[in-house]
Amino acid sequence: MQTTGISRPRPLLIYDGDCGFCVYWVRYWSGLTGDRVTYAPYQEVAAQYPEIPLTAFQRAVQYVAPDGKIASGAEAVLLTLSHASGKSFWLTLYRQLPAFAAIAEGLYAFVASHRSALYRPSRWLWGRDYEAPRYDLVSWLFIRSIGLIYFAAFVSFGVQALGLIGSHGILPLSGFTDAVRSQLGTGGYWQFPMVFWMGQSDFAIQAACWAGAALSLLLIFNVLPRLSLFFLYALYLSLFYAGQEFMGFQWDLLLLEAGFLTLLLSLATKPGIWLLRWLLFRLMFLSGAVKLLSGDRTWANLSALSYYFQTEPLPTPLAWYAHHLPHEVLTALTAATLVTELAMPFLIFFPRRLRFVAAFGFLLLQLVILLTGNYAFFNLLTMALCLVLFDDTALRKVLPVGVTRFVQHWVRDIKPRKIVSYAVGAFALLIVFTGLAQLHAVFTGRISIPAAWLNDEIAPLRIVNTYGLFAVMTTTLPEIIVEGSDDGAHWREYGFKYKPGDVMQRPRWNFPHQPRLDWQMWFAALGTASENPWFSMFLQRLLENSPAVTALLGSNPFPDKPPHFVRALLYDYRYSSAQEKEATGAWWVRQREGIYFPAITLAP
Repeated sequence: MQTTGISRPRPLLIYDGDCGFCVYWVRYWSGLTGDRVTYAPYQEVAAQYPEIPLTAFQRAVQYVAPDGKIASGAEAVLLTLSHASGKSFWLTLYRQLPAFAAIAEGLYAFVASHRSALYRPSRWLWGRDYEAPRYDLVSWLFIRSIGLIYFAAFVSFGVQALGLIGSHGILPLSGFTDAVRSQLGTGGYWQFPMVFWMGQSDFAIQAACWAGAALSLLLIFNVLPRLSLFFLYALYLSLFYAGQEFMGFQWDLLLLEAGFLTLLLSLATKPGIWLLRWLLFRLMFLSGAVKLLSGDRTWANLSALSYYFQTEPLPTPLAWYAHHLPHEVLTALTAATLVTELAMPFLIFFPRRLRFVAAFGFLLLQLVILLTGNYAFFNLLTMALCLVLFDDTALRKVLPVGVTRFVQHWVRDIKPRKIVSYAVGAFALLIVFTGLAQLHAVFTGRISIPAAWLNDEIAPLRIVNTYGLFAVMTTTLPEIIVEGSDDGAHWREYGFKYKPGDVMQRPRWNFPHQPRLDWQMWFAALGTASENPWFSMFLQRLLENSPAVTALLGSNPFPDKPPHFVRALLYDYRYSSAQEKEATGAWWVRQREGIYFPAITLAP
């Protein structure tokens, strides 16, 4: 670093004003550093620094410190960026990490010698008028979106909770807590962290659900957002464990992880944005990776979607039409799904316009899934996560001016306290390290001892999870049909609200609501009754005609008094063909396969 006799109140970066590439990036750096650094083209100020040769100005940018010291090249760039919030670590690496300085200077020399060629790609990748990215609008909209999704999740579970885990439900919460206490003692409080250790009454269950819905509204209307986010996470984590078999779905895990990261986002915007991008990467990439790693032939030969629309848990009416698309179209859609899930996630870490490509790819995939399948709030939550791939500049181009002005009115650019920054940074390191360890384990089947220990320790909080739906495609659709009888000879069928039953009933829409009993029936049909012990309790509640449980059903053939017997039959379902549907009006064709659960009655 040289020294000049001129002393300045602020550092000065001198660049080539005739170089479009230089002007482009200097404008960006200026947005990052604000008024903490002065910028000037050498064509205007070179005469003030006769000790710097003209060829040096033409070869590299020059950084003049307030004390007159001069640096050039990569060092000058990093000294400039050290005045930008959160960018000083690059200068530390330059000065402290062996070989980093040599690598940085080599890269700078390459870029400087190809400035003209790199100008057009820069404009294409980052935009014509690239400015320092801000995420005030992005984070504000994302937090509101999480509030809406929390609201849907709490209300959806709330209207079913008593039938699922209430005192007269299928899996009473009190029985679960008693079992945990007897097996784990006080250790169960950490293994299953939930507010219900203080009480398992029906009132406590309902209070948790409707308190969550109320807190969601507070978050949507920006009332105590950080406090609301904390309690929303705590309450949903409680319901996750209390819900037992009915709350173990991947979107429940995704909401817990996204909800926790949203709390970090509310404390520190940029780290929160990057952690949410890391979550979206893991979600999408793992969803594709498990499909190939499973060895499932339908994904390998691109026939998966030839089965998917017919065998998915709760199809929408459009799924019937999607299933009957030409084979070539379904093959192409399968390939497109794998490309979207395996290749596009890496664009998340590329320049902004390539991130936009990834965002639109994910949004299109989720839209198709949403239109053809009822996956509760999963698709909406994944779409919301795509918001963090944009920046405020991009959103302003598509949102009404009134919306952006409204948000700017409420956003306060407050720099987090150091202790908050340190806490967020510690969580960020933990989350990234654990996520990397999980990715490594998925591909190698191995995990280091420290990573396994850390993963086990934080597992009860569900803040870092693994994902991957439909790793193995189901090629048939077994469905359980439950029947009741007064005499053991004449049987009447119970109807469910959403799952296939009556072949004449058109598939229904239900997102963002999740009928959790209907969903669990799909999984139960893939196994045996002994593998699903909750199913016998469900039949017992039907014999009791429990109002909380029968309310979960679409129709109860015994509204006045319970049946003497109940049983469960197994049927194989398939979509009707176009000709069959035109002739009969039936959406489904079914064939009885056998008995899933033999007839039972209550003990006298």
